Amino acid sequence: MKKSSVVLLILSVIAFSSCSKKTSQRVRTDKKNETVASNKKTIGFSIDTLAIERWQRDLDVFMNKAKEMNADVIVQNAGNDVEEQNRQLMYLVDRNVDVIVVLPKDADAMSESIQKIKNKNIPVISYDRLVLNADIDLYLTINSEKVGELMAKGLRSASHGPSWFCILGSEEDYNMTLIQRGINKVIYGSPIHITHTFYTSGWNYDLAYQEMIRLITNNQIPDAIVCGNDAVAQSVISALNLYYKDVHIPICGQDADIVACQYIVEGKQDFTIYKPITKLAELAAEYAVNLANGKKIEDFVTDLAYINNGFDNIPVVWLEPQIVNKSNIDEVIIKSGFHTSGEVYR
Repeated sequence: MKKSSVVLLILSVIAFSSCSKKTSQRVRTDKKNETVASNKKTIGFSIDTLAIERWQRDLDVFMNKAKEMNADVIVQNAGNDVEEQNRQLMYLVDRNVDVIVVLPKDADAMSESIQKIKNKNIPVISYDRLVLNADIDLYLTINSEKVGELMAKGLRSASHGPSWFCILGSEEDYNMTLIQRGINKVIYGSPIHITHTFYTSGWNYDLAYQEMIRLITNNQIPDAIVCGNDAVAQSVISALNLYYKDVHIPICGQDADIVACQYIVEGKQDFTIYKPITKLAELAAEYAVNLANGKKIEDFVTDLAYINNGFDNIPVVWLEPQIVNKSNIDEVIIKSGFHTSGEVYR
């Protein structure tokens, strides 16, 4: 063999060996990345609507916590449409998510979708609103019956008359049932009567406003008004200001929205119910990742309670609400960082 041929042969062997080593190294690296990727969980979050300040805050906190725990989140916003939410739940199944968190539009309209999800062995967390007649793994919420109790106790102190109106949220929202249960528990046996109840279909605040105008123009004026949330309260207050600007009717809501906090310090709204939303959303993300990793609820939640949703007794985690009025708004809202002093005292 010629010397030049031998040199070429040696160079070819070296080049082949070098390429083989690079290829082998790349494969090992890819496998390592695949292992890391396979450990990263994906959470599907199906949310009724993002048109409400409260839900925007919940989702931001949830996503930040999930990211901190090395989990991806696929968000589906149903835009207040039940059929769309059911379609989006099936989309999340098709995306092979590891767990689904659902904030339902209609508590009683998801049984079939949830069953299909569970047939795929995907855990389901019902967030803040209870999904009825469905096989969910966990219900995580603020104690809405306690919210109703606090509303009634606060209004009993603020009002001196027996006639109360309830201008609530959507009747499809099971939290409204729980709030009414809490109110009735407090006023039972007292002279107080709920003389009018209105459900704001689809949480459409224009409807709450129109209903309050209708009542006022028909000379139906209550001694106090329970509102389904702070946005409903804002609509009711706007209607009252058109006709009774100089007459104060005790009003309460819930969620501690910024406008409600401003109204409280200005004397337009008597109080709101603050709910530890940040803690709720963080726990939901943490629990979702735990379920995605195959852990059992009993492994990471102590002192579980249970609630019957028509399907079974469902594990529930209750967080406690708190009244916020002019006397404690600085302590509860501002010092906690929920809203700033500049926002509240505009």
